[in-house]
Amino acid sequence: MTLARQRATQRRRPSELLIPTPAGLFCPPADIHIDPVRPVARALITHGHSDHARSGHGAVLATRETLAIMALRYGEGFTGERQVAEPGATTRIGEVDFRFVPAGHVLGSAQIVVESRDLRIVVSGDYKRERDPTCAGFEPVTCDVFITEATFGLPVFRHPPAHAEVAKLLESVRLFPERAHLVGAYSLGKAQRVMALIREAGYERPIFVHGAVEKLTDFYIAQGVPLGDIRKVAPAERKSLGGEIVICPPSAIQDLWARRFPDPVAAFASGWMRVRARARQKGVELPLIISDHADWDDLQATIREVGAGEIWITHGEAEALAHWCGTVGLAAKPLHLVGYGDEGEGEPEAAAAEASP
Repeated sequence: MTLARQRATQRRRPSELLIPTPAGLFCPPADIHIDPVRPVARALITHGHSDHARSGHGAVLATRETLAIMALRYGEGFTGERQVAEPGATTRIGEVDFRFVPAGHVLGSAQIVVESRDLRIVVSGDYKRERDPTCAGFEPVTCDVFITEATFGLPVFRHPPAHAEVAKLLESVRLFPERAHLVGAYSLGKAQRVMALIREAGYERPIFVHGAVEKLTDFYIAQGVPLGDIRKVAPAERKSLGGEIVICPPSAIQDLWARRFPDPVAAFASGWMRVRARARQKGVELPLIISDHADWDDLQATIREVGAGEIWITHGEAEALAHWCGTVGLAAKPLHLVGYGDEGEGEPEAAAAEASP
């Protein structure tokens, strides 16, 4: 047998290395899941959002920041054992090598590179390509199979530059100095990114935050992310915050909590604000199209850049993205994984906000 033929015989098929299961992606040779939606014996976690990072696993391997975020949200006992995935380092489990590479989604977020017998699969987790001052940027990795999300996998979703959306917010603050501006933003990642972008735009006044955003914001600051003067809103001072910017969970802008501010402007920072009907439905006066997910153009660009011959799509607009892949000669299939929500929906702090005074 020739060497080339021997290598072809030894090379794994993708379906031998990763398979979709009701619990999520599973790697049989390593006996480990990636972002499982239910408690499992061993898990690799891409990032700290609650639809990807759940408590109750026997052991978790994730970046240092993701492990710390899970401990903040679920308590120190969120898993039986934990292991830090150092950036760029390879961890061998059984016959499989795993490597965590920045995904650009939120602080600590990572793609997971899975390699065995000359086959490389990259699991993107959630990711974006636009610059974010609060986390490491996405690093493309060439691979044989690219497993991607498709939250905004439709041509209608083309995100404008985030700094331009923040400029709209600051212009509104200038035009309406008597009104409080309440910015709904998911408590992990989006809230801190909006704060950082506001600072980069030259805004030096204090930024006020809802109590549900405070803990994770303090964590970002402790990790060296400069956010300036951040102050928790005291119940008694809400009526005096005209002209100020207040960051809160999205659910809070429609809650009784919001009505105690002076003539509040309801803003919402989300990729979903591209859909005007969705903004109206949520009572949003100032939609800010700021997303922590890749848009239609960046999904396409990333797929081209990694050079994979096969594309698997975990969740979101999977059928549309798979169709586009077919038009450019790429084999693609939706995995129809369940349990992964919309951008930030289901976050525990967002739910808690409704009960806040």
